[in-house]
Amino acid sequence: MPHNSVEASLPKYNHPHETQGKLSYANLTTLDLSEYDKPGGKEKLAEQLRDTIHTIGFFYITNIGLTQSQIDQQFAIAKEFFSCSPEEKLQYRAPLEEGSYNGYRPLGSVEVLPGLHDNLEFYNVFKFIPQTQRPQPQIILDYWKQIEIFHRHMHQDVTCKLLTLLAIILGLPEDTLVNGHSYEANCDSALRYMMYRARTADENRKYKDLYLRGHTDNGTLTYVFQQPVAALQVKRCADADWEYLRIPEGKVAVNIGDIPEFLSNGYVKAGIHRVIAPPEDQASIDRLGLLYFVRPSDRLPLKKLDSPFLKRMGYGKEGTEADLDIPASEWVRARVRKNWKGSVMAGVDARREGFLTKVFYT
Repeated sequence: MPHNSVEASLPKYNHPHETQGKLSYANLTTLDLSEYDKPGGKEKLAEQLRDTIHTIGFFYITNIGLTQSQIDQQFAIAKEFFSCSPEEKLQYRAPLEEGSYNGYRPLGSVEVLPGLHDNLEFYNVFKFIPQTQRPQPQIILDYWKQIEIFHRHMHQDVTCKLLTLLAIILGLPEDTLVNGHSYEANCDSALRYMMYRARTADENRKYKDLYLRGHTDNGTLTYVFQQPVAALQVKRCADADWEYLRIPEGKVAVNIGDIPEFLSNGYVKAGIHRVIAPPEDQASIDRLGLLYFVRPSDRLPLKKLDSPFLKRMGYGKEGTEADLDIPASEWVRARVRKNWKGSVMAGVDARREGFLTKVFYT
């Protein structure tokens, strides 16, 4: 469904000031993607990333090929959308019961603690392909072309580079993972505008300062853009302490999702993370976020990778016992649907259910 983008008058977005609080920040690897196309660049970046994918599952990227003004424009679009009334936003509610986040996910949809619901709402723009089209809010239509450019760049350029690096590290042909994430293939990859509404001090105490419980993402990769409001925390492993993740201008945080962990038989680690109440000097700020989620397409089978490297490292493929007989895109939808119906999709057996049910970390 094509749209004609009409340049509207959109106020410039100004990011909040960073906290002055003394926080314990995670020290992460940073990949400079401007090195990728230089002679030996891919191999150099893969070597930088090698330890990270087996440990924390989080890293930074810089020089991604988008300007700061392009990034700020997306934040401005998000701010404008979230200023709409609840009634208007609900007109674009995603078909959540079907396992799809294509559209608006309302505020307070999920329990954070028993009887206490979250302060999160978000809007997803799925890929610019015919099978994902749906009615859109006017602010999205006004900037349709700019959103598409941003969307396609993150998927076709940035993601293809990172998936190639993963393949190099795992000793696989470079296009192994890229082929399962084609932009034109059917999947639920999405640009997400996200808003955490600020709580009062009393509310934060009731919620034990928790915005979003610890988890891993149910896709392949997640990109988190500039975020001055300190609230995102990561774990290096299940038993480690939580560390804050700082995402300043010029950097994008990347976390690895469940799909690479499954495909690599556990060698690649999905990044464990949570969101908590911001420090005191930012506690009253609504936390606006911009993210891009890379989901696997229906062309990617959920089968363990047959890699000599993984065999040498003790994560080799053992026949077909752990393989799943559904496309990866179908598994992603099943996991989303589980949140809304309280059960797994019809026909998913106990083996699949084990992959659907992830541990939450407090």
